[in-house]
Amino acid sequence: MIKKILKVLVFLIFIGAFVGTLYYLYMKSQTDPIVYQTQKPYITNIIEKTVATGSVVPRKEIEIKPKVSGIVSELYVEAGDYVQKGDRIARVKIIPNMVNLNSAETRLSKAKLSLGDAQIQYDRKSLLFEKGVISENEYQQTKYAYQTSKEEVRAAENNLQLIREGAVKDAGNSNTIVESTISGTVLDVPVEEGFSVIEANNFNAGTTVATVANMSDMIFKGKIDESEVGKIKTGMPLILSIGAIENKFFSAELQYISPKGVKENGAIQFEIKADVKLDDSTFIRAGYSANADIVLKRADSVMVINESLLQFEDGKAFIEIKVDSMKFERRNIETGLSDGIQVEVKKGVSMGEEIKVWNK
Repeated sequence: MIKKILKVLVFLIFIGAFVGTLYYLYMKSQTDPIVYQTQKPYITNIIEKTVATGSVVPRKEIEIKPKVSGIVSELYVEAGDYVQKGDRIARVKIIPNMVNLNSAETRLSKAKLSLGDAQIQYDRKSLLFEKGVISENEYQQTKYAYQTSKEEVRAAENNLQLIREGAVKDAGNSNTIVESTISGTVLDVPVEEGFSVIEANNFNAGTTVATVANMSDMIFKGKIDESEVGKIKTGMPLILSIGAIENKFFSAELQYISPKGVKENGAIQFEIKADVKLDDSTFIRAGYSANADIVLKRADSVMVINESLLQFEDGKAFIEIKVDSMKFERRNIETGLSDGIQVEVKKGVSMGEEIKVWNK
């Protein structure tokens, strides 16, 4: 009897395990229904653009050079000062060449000797002419020689002063005064009092005493890759963002595209320049780094969707529109402008419709 009961129990346990295994395998074979996320179209602006990197610099940045060589004896400005055209920048003390100085002093001495002799001759001939002893022609010749000697002395004095001081008495402003050639802000004064400076000549660019620029007239100067340069043309609008000025954008207009590229880091780059439109509330310093978004095309207030929602077949774009909780229908659409993330939809979908999100 006991053995019979044990057999029944073992049989029931075997049957229960078998049934449990079948149920477990059945449940494992069942998968949750796929639930797709959806997105709706929305209204925004689409801007197709390319990016150029560079900096904001003054349109006119002038290096002020001295007219004579010598040593800076006085500086009248420092970086950040505003100067008008003609304002004094510095004074240069001339260190004359000893050979030229000696030659000028010798010339003056000879001219004075000649003047003394001519004056004696002139005084004597004047008395003789008054007494009628000599002719008027002889008197005029003596007078001419005397006046010529006076002019020679004056010229020798001016030459000596020019060598010593860099200017003559009757010339007005001295060449030793370095003046600003434009109105603007002093960006840099690379010399100090006591520095030796050289005038600009055929063999030397000269020493820069100061750099002056008009800070109200700024341009963006940057580089653009050869793959993008064919898409742009002068007159295109730019949206300028300056690294040192957060959360603010400036408008600019493309004015120049270099006809020649330069190889940089293995790529051909073309220089571009754009006129920056400033406002009075922001002060922009020369040399600020900036990025320029060059607007190739734009569409304002248009219906768009994320470009990731698009599918393609035979070169045609389509999406899947939600019909009910488990059903989607395919619909071909006509797209417009794209910025790589969003794409304009011209036909095929309406506001409020839900579009299947793929690969989510």
